[in-house]
Amino acid sequence: MSSALPYKIAVLVFLENAAGEHLLLLRAKPPNLGIWSPIGGKLETAIGESPFECAVRETREEVGFHITTDDLHLFAMIAEKAYEGESHWLMFLFRCRRPLPALPPDIAEGKFGFFSREAVRGLPIPETDRNALWPVYDQYRDRFVALRADCMPGQPVRVTVEEITPRQAP
Repeated sequence: MSSALPYKIAVLVFLENAAGEHLLLLRAKPPNLGIWSPIGGKLETAIGESPFECAVRETREEVGFHITTDDLHLFAMIAEKAYEGESHWLMFLFRCRRPLPALPPDIAEGKFGFFSREAVRGLPIPETDRNALWPVYDQYRDRFVALRADCMPGQPVRVTVEEITPRQAP
C-alpha cells in the first residue's frame, strides 16, 4: 500500500512530424529535470478543464501548435502510485493525429528535439516512460488501454493492465 501523497492529474501529448519522428522536450525544471519526455502538463481542475481541453491547451502553450480535440486520440490512462516518492499521478496519454510542421523554439520548460522511435530508446528518459509509457505507445497508440503503475522508490516499476479496448480475442 502506498503512503498518503498528493494526487495530480495531467496529460502527455505524443506529437510527430511528417517523417514520423517524435517531439520530445528536454526538461529544464522538475519533475524530470534534465531528461527527455513528451509535452504535457497538469489539468486546471479549478476551472473544470477536461483532459482533452488540457492537451489542446498544453500543445498550444508549449509548442505553439493550434489543434482541436478532434486532432487527438486518447490511447492510454495510467495511474502512477508514488512517482519519485513525491506524489500520485493520473495521466492521460494522447496521440496527435496532425503532424507538427516544424521544431518549436525553446521555452522556459526546456528545449525540443525530434527523434526516431529507435533514437528515443537511447535517450535519458524517465524510468516509467521507458518501462511503461513508450511500450504502451508502441502497442496501443491506435487503441485504448488503462494501466496502473507502482512506482515506489527503490523498487522496480510494476505495471498492471486494467483494461484494453477493443478487447483482444483469447
